[in-house]
Amino acid sequence: MLTIASRVDVMNRLGRAMADPSRSRILLSLLDGPGYPAKLARDLELTRTNVSNHLSCLRGCGIVVAEPEGRQTRYEIADPHIAAALTALVDVTLAVDESVPCMDPQCQVPGCCDTTEGVL
Repeated sequence: MLTIASRVDVMNRLGRAMADPSRSRILLSLLDGPGYPAKLARDLELTRTNVSNHLSCLRGCGIVVAEPEGRQTRYEIADPHIAAALTALVDVTLAVDESVPCMDPQCQVPGCCDTTEGVL
């Protein structure tokens, strides 16, 4: 059974993994099936070095696993429970009150913090 401390650690690992847009895109791609760094880089229009660094982070967080296949390495979501949880998160629809300003001064979500009058 997970203790409170280990539950917090799990939440922090997931939060770190999903906090970066490139890692989120990699995770979404891996939800569709295993992937290879070169193909992920090409499909997501990222550099191979960038993809490798993000995959290393995701492996360190325990979210993906690497399986050597000859000269290549196949990456996939580490556990079906993680895949199901990520899929459920993606499927959630959040209700957002557009009249309330964003509270994050570092927000980088396109359209979230626009201050132009009359634009939603």
